Amino acid sequence: MFAPRAVTLMAICLIVFALDARAGELVNKDGADLAIKGYDPVAYFTEGRPIAGVPEFEQTWHDAVWRFSSAEHLRLFARDPERYAPRYGGFCAGAMANGWKVTVDPEAWTIIDGKLYLSFRKDLIKRFAQDPVENVAKADANWQRIGHSE
Repeated sequence: MFAPRAVTLMAICLIVFALDARAGELVNKDGADLAIKGYDPVAYFTEGRPIAGVPEFEQTWHDAVWRFSSAEHLRLFARDPERYAPRYGGFCAGAMANGWKVTVDPEAWTIIDGKLYLSFRKDLIKRFAQDPVENVAKADANWQRIGHSE
């Protein structure tokens, strides 16, 4: 069995490795360059839930491939990608509030003031949404500093 300190140290090392690998990225994408792990960003708004996109409906935007569940969702995104794309390039909103770029679970999400925010855990996005003014302000400031300025 691992000692608690060893487990904590391993977790920190994994996070640092993940952060370093994503440091210069504008959009959080997987190994196939898919944004949001292939989920449809428009569906969060129109369907009120995450839905996986399909290869038939794809668009490249900010060097990432965005997938959609329908031609209509693709059309809506193409018309106004900033409206539908998740904040902070799809990196975890809570981690961004702390100055880190961390990948997400597309099932962990919330919409605040018409903007999509993702997280790497459902309980953490709920915590982020409990104090949206402060958390969004922190995340916005960090995104300006580390997000798209690299």
